[in-house]
Amino acid sequence: MSTLPTLRCGLALRDRVALAPLTNTQSHADGTLSDDELTWLRARAEGGFRWISTCAAHVSEEGHAWEGQLGVASEAHVEGLTRLATALREAGAHSVVQLYHGGARATLAPDKLTTADGDGVRGATAGDLARVQADFVAAAVRSEAAGFDGVEIHGANGYLFTQFLAPEDNPRTDAWGGDLAGRAKLLLDTLRAVRAAVSPGFAVGVRLSPVDTWWRRGLVLADGAQVARWVAEAGADFVHLSLSDAAGSPPHEDTDVPVARVVRDALPPEVPLFAAGGIWTRADAARAHDAGVDVVVLGRSAIAHPDWPRVSSASDFEPLRPPWPPEHLSSVAVGPDLLRYLEKFPGMVVGGTPARE
Repeated sequence: MSTLPTLRCGLALRDRVALAPLTNTQSHADGTLSDDELTWLRARAEGGFRWISTCAAHVSEEGHAWEGQLGVASEAHVEGLTRLATALREAGAHSVVQLYHGGARATLAPDKLTTADGDGVRGATAGDLARVQADFVAAAVRSEAAGFDGVEIHGANGYLFTQFLAPEDNPRTDAWGGDLAGRAKLLLDTLRAVRAAVSPGFAVGVRLSPVDTWWRRGLVLADGAQVARWVAEAGADFVHLSLSDAAGSPPHEDTDVPVARVVRDALPPEVPLFAAGGIWTRADAARAHDAGVDVVVLGRSAIAHPDWPRVSSASDFEPLRPPWPPEHLSSVAVGPDLLRYLEKFPGMVVGGTPARE
């Protein structure tokens, strides 16, 4: 794997290591960029990450599911987005905005039957879905205008597009439900519309949860591979898998074949496969590459080691795993809001929520 991939849009990758689109809760309440968030991401670019994703950035207030997340929903967000894109470019990184709509985690679900647990959540009408698609297009155009190299449409981790893809969450019987093609229609239509609205040299990718991992929603590997094939046909420049183990097999299916290998084989060779999940060391990265991953995506290890691409090749490198001392996190550009967020996760921060036994 000596030759680095060049995306179909013409963007040449600079490394096979990428920063995951990590929730960091450091944006201002209105979704504008904060200095802490800028510092957090710039530190990872300066540390050697050559592909930097923002956190999941909401494309509309309707789709805004988390406090403290970056917005790309209006012109009011463009100034901060431009500052961020400029800083990351000057630090030597390609940058992408991850675009998302929270779906039932915000205000809009695939169907009224799936809204029982959400206050103020309603089933989506055809008009709602047309508006969602338009919001993604507008957000992608803003991202390009701000100077980013691309966008990633968030079709993973239980947000709107995953809810449409998952049989357990989408009981619709119209054009956006039923068989896999119907459940994938919203994602594919949105991808095509985004691809058509931005410049040919601007990267457009899709993140997918190709199998059930932490929750059972009916996502199976054969369907995940087919959706990946469809998004490539619809114009995606890369596909990014959200997995618990980037080199692992599906946790709820009777096969030892890695998820990444099945999806890699479903994609054309010119569409790189990114994957996140359990990458702490260069050995982990090599295992993922052997499973079919072209670019490994780092999450927790990049929190503790903003310079992971540089330091991880040393023979004596030993990653600092949780629980992390707060003083270490502060030293690696973790701001106060992100520290408080991490403290909520069991066993993540010394002195935070205790690990489950």
